[in-house]
Amino acid sequence: MQQSDHATQLPSRLAGRYALVTGASQGIGRAVAIRFAQEGAHVAINFVGPKATAEETLARVRAASTERGHGDHDHFVVHADIGREADIAKMFEMVLARWPRLDCLVNNAAFQKESPSQALDVEAYRRMLDVNLTGAVLCAKQALAHFVARGGGGNIVNCSSVHQIIPKPGYLAYSISKGAMATLTRTLALEFASRGIRVNAVGPGAIDTPMNAAWTRDPQKRAAVEAHIPLGRAGTADEIAAVFAFLASDDASYITGQTIFACGGLTLFGEFRDNWAS
Repeated sequence: MQQSDHATQLPSRLAGRYALVTGASQGIGRAVAIRFAQEGAHVAINFVGPKATAEETLARVRAASTERGHGDHDHFVVHADIGREADIAKMFEMVLARWPRLDCLVNNAAFQKESPSQALDVEAYRRMLDVNLTGAVLCAKQALAHFVARGGGGNIVNCSSVHQIIPKPGYLAYSISKGAMATLTRTLALEFASRGIRVNAVGPGAIDTPMNAAWTRDPQKRAAVEAHIPLGRAGTADEIAAVFAFLASDDASYITGQTIFACGGLTLFGEFRDNWAS
């Protein structure tokens, strides 16, 4: 099926909604921004790296939006380092000055860096928690304040990971940040459910994105990774974006406080496919 044919068959569950996606210049964030635009949302694309990469994402988002008949929608890029509170405040100020409201926040910005725990790079550890966890908390704080002030509910979808529940040796900071994402999601969901605000998370597995280029572009390493995945292959960013769109839509209107693991079965403990333990 051609991409354009696929796009014409997508639902328009997010028609007219306003969504901010952090870390959206590439990878899963880019796919989410495009999928949201295809389903009718106005999309703010947060970035911190090269502006040219963000502008490329913007061009793809606009093209996807136009293809679905939403050529008049307002998509734009907004620079902010999600590891800096002042940047987050300015980002929300800009978004809310430009749009009449915000309906959905996607907390996607994150990175990982290997560091043996006995020789932990403390500065990298702090930076990772600042971006992956505290940044998500502070973005949620801004979005929630807006949702409560205007009334009518709202939606937050966090990008977690299978490493929310599966340990990742050598990546202590990343594992901690994603483990805490479960508590963040559940706590905010419970605290704000009575106000019609839903908070959920997506837990991707081994996905073919730039973050995972070290193994996705090496046939031997890729085969070694995919051997551990029950479905036998890495996932695509588009497959993950579809789960985000579902959770942001009214199709998930009775779901809050949950993490949906889109992981090809990684969280099923695939090593037990053969009953070697008993």
